[in-house]
Amino acid sequence: MPVHIRLEDVDVRFQIFGLHGRSLKKTALNLSTGGRIGAEPGARVHIDALCGVNLELGEGDRVGLIGHNGAGKSTLLRTMAGIYEPTAGRVSVQGRVSPMFDLMLGIDPDATGRENVRLRGLLLGMTAKEIDAYAGDICDFSGLGDYLDLPVKVYSSGMLLRLMFAVATAISPEILLLDEWITAGDAAFMERAENRVNALIDRASMLVIASHSRPLVERLCNKVMVLEHGRVVDFGPLTPALLDRALAA
Repeated sequence: MPVHIRLEDVDVRFQIFGLHGRSLKKTALNLSTGGRIGAEPGARVHIDALCGVNLELGEGDRVGLIGHNGAGKSTLLRTMAGIYEPTAGRVSVQGRVSPMFDLMLGIDPDATGRENVRLRGLLLGMTAKEIDAYAGDICDFSGLGDYLDLPVKVYSSGMLLRLMFAVATAISPEILLLDEWITAGDAAFMERAENRVNALIDRASMLVIASHSRPLVERLCNKVMVLEHGRVVDFGPLTPALLDRALAA
C-alpha cells in the first residue's frame, strides 16, 4: 500500500490527577503540555492536547509543523508515531516510521553500549537481523570505541546521546518524524550528525518536522501545517504568505 498518515477527528486528552478545578488557577501556569485546559464541575482537570484533528499525508510530502509552544506539535508527532493513543477518532499509518525524538527511551543503564544498541533497535521496530547488519555502522559512527563494552551508566550524557542518535539514524524509514532539529554532541560530531540526518531525510518517502526555524522549513518542506491550542488552523503548500502567517501566529 502507498505510504500515508491519516487522522480522522482525532482528540488526545490528558487527565491531570491530583488537581481539581478549584486549584486550577494556582497551577495552570506551570502546565507545559499545551492544548486547552478544562474541568467539568466536580471532575478532574484535563488538557485537550489535540482537538478534532483531520489530516491526510502521502508519499512525497515534507511537512513543516509550526505553532506556539504548547500548541500540540509534539503530541501530534507522538500520535503519528503510535506513542500516544487518541482519546477519540482514528489514526491510520502505512509505512515504516522512524521517530527522531525520545532518543533515550528504553535505555538500560546497567547494560553495555552494544546491548543498548540492540534494545533501542528493537524498540524502533528493527529485526534482530537488521540490528546485526547495522551494528558495525552504528558503533563506528558513534565513535565510542572500547566504551561500547562498558555499562552506559559510566557514559557522559553526550556519549549516550551520540550512541542513541547513531541507532535512530541507521535505518531507512519511509516516514521520518522530527521534533525540532537534532543536536548531538560537540561541533565535529554535529557536522557529521547533520550530514547523516540530511541523508536520512533524502531517503524518506515522507517527512514531518516541528520547527520554529523559517530557513529550515523553507529548505526541507513543501507543505506547512499550523497548530493553535491543539487544532489545525492552516494547512497547505508552502508559500511565503502561508509561512508568514504561520510564524506570526
